[in-house]
Amino acid sequence: MILDLFAGPGGWSHALTVLGVRDVGLEWDPWACRTRAAAGQSTIRTDVAMYPVWPFTGRTFGLIASPPCQAWSMAGKRLGLLDQPLVHQAVTDLAQGRDTRERLLASCQDTRSLLAAEPMRYLHALNTVGEPEWVAMEEVPDVLPLWKQYAAVLRRWGFSVWTGILNAADYGVPQTRRRAILIASRVRTAEPPAPTHAQAAEPDTLFGPGRAQWVSMATALGWGATDRPVPTVCAGGGPGGGPEPFPSGSRKTLTDARDRGTWTPRATGHMPPPQREGTARPASYGRRDDPQHVGQRAAPVGAPCWSWSLRSNNQANATVRSLSEPAGTLFFGHRANECVWVPEPSEPRRADGGQLLVPESIRITAQEAGLLQTFPADYPWAGNKGQRFSQIGNAVPPLLAAHLLAPHLELPLEPDDFALAA
Repeated sequence: MILDLFAGPGGWSHALTVLGVRDVGLEWDPWACRTRAAAGQSTIRTDVAMYPVWPFTGRTFGLIASPPCQAWSMAGKRLGLLDQPLVHQAVTDLAQGRDTRERLLASCQDTRSLLAAEPMRYLHALNTVGEPEWVAMEEVPDVLPLWKQYAAVLRRWGFSVWTGILNAADYGVPQTRRRAILIASRVRTAEPPAPTHAQAAEPDTLFGPGRAQWVSMATALGWGATDRPVPTVCAGGGPGGGPEPFPSGSRKTLTDARDRGTWTPRATGHMPPPQREGTARPASYGRRDDPQHVGQRAAPVGAPCWSWSLRSNNQANATVRSLSEPAGTLFFGHRANECVWVPEPSEPRRADGGQLLVPESIRITAQEAGLLQTFPADYPWAGNKGQRFSQIGNAVPPLLAAHLLAPHLELPLEPDDFALAA
């Protein structure tokens, strides 16, 4: 079997499914387990730190581990960085068969920190029977020193090991998500997969095809296809008065934004009034005599058009990427870390000198976030909005996982194996 520790909603598992292989995931979060069940993935709901290893000895071909990153991630308090010496000590002890976790845990600033040492407990027990054949682990970049400690242990046990930082965008993921990776194998030289994409497209050479350009959000979401125009908002547009504020097709978030009340002008004018969920639309809305009816008149000559960019959080140094670029790293869980679509005017002011009407920012949907992680559009996310976003933000992009796993499985990864667009 392939054992997947901290399996989450199935980033590694979906990659294996695409490759035609199955794994067994260990996961504690109930909503991630429900997502996995709906996706048809084998799961043991358990605390990885408490589950015994003996049921897997003599049966494990590959081991995957993506410990929770909240204690280390820049998106959180990063107390795991203060606990690094304790985590390194736990790895040293577990590699020698000594279980000092309880004592070390009592000194940790974040109780989740020691979870990064749990894979060594499994690896030590499995190594006694010459297993597994290969290992693949992933975490946030700050965990790279810990992966190097793992690598030193695994080399003593006869593994070839590679550790480093990979950018998911270099492998066709529409997101510049940088992750610390460990790859180890008993039977082949461990090395990172060859990148398939680059920030700028490369020409073919005598040595082989050049790398394609990074996949943009528009391409991944299907907004740039000929039958699905890139979403734009033109001030004053609407039924009976110029182009629609939002396109039809796959861009449902923007298409029905007015109905959900999430598209709100920053100034009064000929745009629809705000409407929040659970509230009724004003009785006059949509009537030709309604002064705020969006189609009352066409956009003034020279009115600015709006394109959309994705902002990674609400902080001053937030990453903002246009639709023609990959997204920044997606992470969720704190209000300051919410990803939202923000309007970008083509011109700073209207040509007629009037007040600029700014559409309201719109929160990214779970389906969009999943697509930008390279999950399929119909992936069965379970739970409420917060629970879904948490699963998506913590997941390994399946396309990156497939690139990492295919060599170990001696299986080809075809370019069309992952359909990005909705």
